Amino acid sequence: MVRAIRGVLIECEPAIKSIIVHLDSINHDFIIEDLDDHHLVVKENMVQILKQKLEDRLRETYRPEEPLADSD
Repeated sequence: MVRAIRGVLIECEPAIKSIIVHLDSINHDFIIEDLDDHHLVVKENMVQILKQKLEDRLRETYRPEEPLADSD
C-alpha cells in the first residue's frame, strides 16, 4: 500500500542545509527528500520544530563581532 506524506519545499544556502541534514541524521525526523545543494523537502508537521532547532544551533555558533573602538 502506498503512503503519502505531506511535505514542504525548503530553499536555503548549502551551509544551512548541512546543519538541517545533521539535525535530521540523529532520528530522521525532518527530511523526506534531499533534492540538491539548495533544496530539501521536509515533513510539513515538523517545520516549526525544525526552525526552532535550527535557530538554537545558529545561536550556539554565532558570535557577534566586538564593536570597533573609536580611534579619535
